Amino acid sequence: MVEIRWHSRAGQGAVTGAKGLGDVVSTTGKQVQAFALYGSAKRGAAMRAYNRIDDEQIINHEKFMLPDYVLVIDPALAYTDNITENDKASTKYIITTHLTKEELIAGLPSLADKAERVFVVDCMQISLDTIGRAVPNAPMLGAFVKVSGMFELDYFLDRMKKVLSKFPQKIIDSNMDAITTAYNAVN
Repeated sequence: MVEIRWHSRAGQGAVTGAKGLGDVVSTTGKQVQAFALYGSAKRGAAMRAYNRIDDEQIINHEKFMLPDYVLVIDPALAYTDNITENDKASTKYIITTHLTKEELIAGLPSLADKAERVFVVDCMQISLDTIGRAVPNAPMLGAFVKVSGMFELDYFLDRMKKVLSKFPQKIIDSNMDAITTAYNAVN
């Protein structure tokens, strides 16, 4: 089973991103869960979203997980939230930041021994440049596709177009640009 934990602030699209990823995964024949946990979250409050992906039926509905991937959409949460909670020796981290990986790790000692599994991409700037506002979930999906190797980029883009089909073409195109740009920028 692949488990993914998203760290975000309400309004940044983590729930939508988790559900969009779930929609794409569901087209592959795999089983998937996408859910979030938050109280009476107001825009800007820290929150988490989750995905589980497996070949078998998923009967676990607990929030507890040992994530294979930790996706940090809001850069400040890398410093204030416990992003390494319940991690494994193989957990990969994709963190939104304008910093280089070395600068980020220098400020986060908890990642020092995980450097080869830390990936950075500036999802905020990519979303501003492509979508026109700070909604970093689409760029994070592009980074996840690259780091996970779970999908070919063209396959993922084609499926995401279908997920976003209820929106105007301009929004679909800007999200495809955001996903592609982040896919190519993550390092």
